[in-house]
Amino acid sequence: MRQNRKDDAIEIVGAAENNLKHIDLTIPKGKLVVFVGVSGSGKSSLAFDTIAVESSRQWQASYPLYLRNKMPHYERPTVEYIQNLTPSIVVDQKPMGTNARSTVGTATDVAPLIRLLFSRVGYPSAGGATAYSFNHPLGMCPTCTGLGVCLELNEDSLFDHEKTIRQGAICFSQFSGGWQSRLYLGNPFLDQDKKLKDFNDEEWEILRYGTKEPLKIELTSNNTGKSDKVDYEGVIPRFRRLYLNRDISKLKKSLKNEIMSFVQTSPCTVCKGTGLNPNALASKINNYNIADYYDMQVSDLLSILQNVNKPIGKSIAMQIADSLNNMVEVGLGYLTLSRRTDTLSGGEIQRLKMIRHLGSNLSNITYIFDEPTAGLHPDDAKRIAALLLKLRDKHNLVLVVEHSRSMIEIADEVIELGPQAGNHGGHLVFQGTVESLKRTDTQTAQALREPVIVNRSPRTWRDKFPIENATINNLKDISVSIPKGVLTVVSGVAGSGKSSLMREFVTRYPDAIVINQKPIGTSSRSTPATYTGTMDEIRKLFAKENGVGPEWFSSNSKGACPVCNGTGEIKPDVAFADAVAITCEECGGGRFNPKALSYKYIGKNIKEVLALTINQALDFFSEKKIVTRLQSLHDVGLGYMTLGQSTSTFSGGENQRLKLASELHKKGNIYVLDEPSTGLHNQDIKRLVDLFNQLVNQGNTVIIVEHRLEMIALADWVIDLGPVGGKEGGRLVFSGTPADLTECEESVTAHYLKSLTE
Repeated sequence: MRQNRKDDAIEIVGAAENNLKHIDLTIPKGKLVVFVGVSGSGKSSLAFDTIAVESSRQWQASYPLYLRNKMPHYERPTVEYIQNLTPSIVVDQKPMGTNARSTVGTATDVAPLIRLLFSRVGYPSAGGATAYSFNHPLGMCPTCTGLGVCLELNEDSLFDHEKTIRQGAICFSQFSGGWQSRLYLGNPFLDQDKKLKDFNDEEWEILRYGTKEPLKIELTSNNTGKSDKVDYEGVIPRFRRLYLNRDISKLKKSLKNEIMSFVQTSPCTVCKGTGLNPNALASKINNYNIADYYDMQVSDLLSILQNVNKPIGKSIAMQIADSLNNMVEVGLGYLTLSRRTDTLSGGEIQRLKMIRHLGSNLSNITYIFDEPTAGLHPDDAKRIAALLLKLRDKHNLVLVVEHSRSMIEIADEVIELGPQAGNHGGHLVFQGTVESLKRTDTQTAQALREPVIVNRSPRTWRDKFPIENATINNLKDISVSIPKGVLTVVSGVAGSGKSSLMREFVTRYPDAIVINQKPIGTSSRSTPATYTGTMDEIRKLFAKENGVGPEWFSSNSKGACPVCNGTGEIKPDVAFADAVAITCEECGGGRFNPKALSYKYIGKNIKEVLALTINQALDFFSEKKIVTRLQSLHDVGLGYMTLGQSTSTFSGGENQRLKLASELHKKGNIYVLDEPSTGLHNQDIKRLVDLFNQLVNQGNTVIIVEHRLEMIALADWVIDLGPVGGKEGGRLVFSGTPADLTECEESVTAHYLKSLTE
């Protein structure tokens, strides 16, 4: 018989979400609890998909139905029950959005306060707070509409002079195919079978800019046969009107990319890239205008705010300073408020989200953090650890999914899931103090006991990739050589210039294969098989074997279940009640219709093949293209994943490795990776380093931007930037072997590396 638990602990019974194996555990409140385990062991399934979801679902249930229908819907997690939950706040690394108008200032709610400050104290005044906003007609630059950049059309790129209009001389797909092409094919003043290079001046003028007198072109619908007359418009004014003078963010990615291939972006010459109109820019406080405030490093702006002496502005300046001090406290003092949020790393985004909670007076809240030290140098990670302890000391429960050795060391309690990943994970392996953990034989305990071993026999090199006089962002005219044919790590504290140096490298050596932190597509239809291109080859095999088209083996086409349209689930409209996804009864969640499932390949239908793990699929298939790509997935440690598992269920570490695997089959001899250890357990890092060494042994050059000391220590060559972040960074601190780095007194990285290797 189960004993009753105290109210000061969260009791979880029968948690079975994703790969969790019906685990029971009790989590004490008012503690800093760290969830550990190898990637895919079930940490996120427990912390986010179970605790956070159930807390949000139950809290939301207290609202009236008409409000709940307008809020995010949470399906009840697979768990027998959870008791003594508190409201939860999730701080994750998900992108803040890709809006070109979203900046650090707007994301932290500092920008509205600065606009208010200038509206009260700025001289001459431009008006109310909206008169200082590049997002409002009263404040935005009329030329660039507040974006700070102008799009310049490369007109010549729209035309192929060697072709006729009928052959596709207009290079833009929307004007060469479909109904829009008939504007030009049906123009009586243009010869559709004459090469553009033979056009006279009048024909060029009509094609490019239109006719002097209004002209109607008769268009006939292919579907209805009805005719309609449409005003003729030249290619260039039509392109500008439809694609440059409107928001194209909702268009398909492929079309947006095509549009941008015809245009160049440059800073607006009217507002100098600020996005503000002359009145807003003319208003100043102590000789600084609002654009100066936005473009200053946050740590510098703090001292400027201290000089705001007018009583009406001083209190506003103090509120701004409080938020900026929080940014400095989490190690983001090197950022500017004008920095676009879509240029920030996952770690920077998470810390910006963290700022909102630092001044909170709430207590008895459950804060759930997704790897708060991801992408952070050990020196920056120390600050985050101190902040999490502050949150705990306000009588909150702080749950952290982490791999960082330093974060595990400060935990009040550690919960380890595993012992392995996927189907071999999801068990409660350990729960207790850090000291108790170290006495066990779990994967994490082994990693904590293992010393960081410095590579004492690095590869030698002769040739190099020189980078001379690099000055982008905060780089201080750096000249450095990156060795060819070895494993190089670029290190340094946050904001030291690592990513800037790599951007400069890729600009100078564009053949490099870049694997960055931009998120992969997480559609419910996206799987390891589709993402790596393996699915196309599998469809071809099924089609050839059964003598039918490959579309029968796609859940987006003929093979789809007719009831759920190939999604595997149904979300019924239940008016004001909560919408819950229900497994499709027709296909049982399998996504395919009976006819598609009747076709077999080596005794299995398409559903059964997609249920194979990567490791099982390697034994099942013999085709070289498929095996090569599946082997890449196996090599990065994703062998436990099934071919058809939705990428929307992947953890951060799994997403990163999937992205890496998709690049490995490409031919190239330079690989540039941005923090590949993100979301990885020490055991996973060993596998990753083996993979990098394999790439190098095959004659490739591997360059990684990295903070994990375990990876820095195993490199052949290290380039350390700093010594700090922001304007005081951007200098070359060290270039040499890991062993020599430990003796570099100026390097902050060296200090931490030496402390773990002595």
